[in-house]
Parts: sequence; C-alpha cells; structure tokens
Amino acid sequence: MGPPMAEAALRKAISYGADDAVLVTDRVFAGSDTLATSYALASAISQISKDMPVDLVFTGKQTIDGDTAQVGPGVAKRLDMQLLTYVSKVRALDTENDEIVVERRSEGGVQVLKTSTPCLITVLEGNNEMRFATMANMFRASRYPVKIWNKEAAGIEDVTKTGLKGSPTVVSKVFAPTPRAVKAEIIQCESNEPADLSVTLLAKMFNKHPKLEKEIAKRAV
Repeated sequence: MGPPMAEAALRKAISYGADDAVLVTDRVFAGSDTLATSYALASAISQISKDMPVDLVFTGKQTIDGDTAQVGPGVAKRLDMQLLTYVSKVRALDTENDEIVVERRSEGGVQVLKTSTPCLITVLEGNNEMRFATMANMFRASRYPVKIWNKEAAGIEDVTKTGLKGSPTVVSKVFAPTPRAVKAEIIQCESNEPADLSVTLLAKMFNKHPKLEKEIAKRAV
C-alpha cells in the first residue's frame, strides 16, 4: 500500500525473485494512520486469499517513519491469524502439519516459538542475506505488469475506515525521551561469594525501601 511511485519498490522485489506484485493505491488511503493502513492491507490480503491460500504473511518489525510497530499486529488481528513478532530466524516450516518454528528476540534473550499456520510474522532486520538480482530477472521486472488495485479491487467495504476519516490517531507532540541523570551506584562487598553479594544487595535494597522487607516477610508466611 502506497503512492504510485511505490511501484518501483515492487519491481525491485520482482527482480529479486518475487512471483507477483500488487500495489494497493488510491486517493482515499491518503493520510492513513496504522489503524486505517492495517484495514486496507488486510482487505487486500483477503482478496488475494480468494485466488490462493495465504499461509504466511511477512511484514517488517516497524516502519522507519512512524516507528510504531502496530501495522503487522493490526493486520494479523483483522485476518484472525496467529502473530509472531520480532522474529530473527525461521527454524522450520512443516507444511503437512501446518506448523512453523521461529526464533524471537526478547529482552531476556531469544525465545523459540512454535505455532500453527496461517500466521503473520514481523521480522527483524539482518535475519536474511539479500540475494543479487540476475540480469534476466532485472529485464523481467522492467517488463512485469505490476497489479494496481484501487479501493474497489482491494475489497474495501467501508471507505470511512480508510484515510483521514478512518484514522483516529492524533499526534500532538514528538520528542525523544529525556536521558536519565542518575548515575550507576557502585556497591562494594567483602568478598565475591554469591552469598555475600546477595546479603549486601538485599540490605541495600531494604534500606532504600523499608516497606519492601515487611511485604516480602508477609508473603513468605
């Protein structure tokens, strides 16, 4: 989904080996926020599913302009698909049992998840190495008739859910978070033994938060 000039990006995808490309573009989509964008994309994918089964939908983690990471999950919700976010690697795909195993980045490390298909996956950058387009595919891409879908072709049933009319998001202010002014505190212990470290850290924590020790004591009982 994008303006007419986005056709160039789709031709590049064709040159890299994509079989087909559809550009969903219409003036009614102008000014769409993440809610309206996910509605339009989900409608277009539903149209595609009428001709062929859609087992996997890949999206980026987030866009570089809005940086919200909401469109992928929004499309999955509208299509009633399983959702896998922040995927760094696809480990296995079992087409017979309709299952997929992926590695997902999280704050605590890497999670290995398995779910059923159809599903939508938001992928992280750098999880695959881009192939070079062959000369034959470059010529094919330049001649390829990219499908151009307007609102009718994309199956938009309610125009009020697209564009500015269907975009309730109002950006009042954009700012960077204020850097923390608190410096890291160095805690010294008598030894490097785990028991000594634990006792020192707990004593320090209870001194700062006296009520915490009483709460923990109540729960322990």
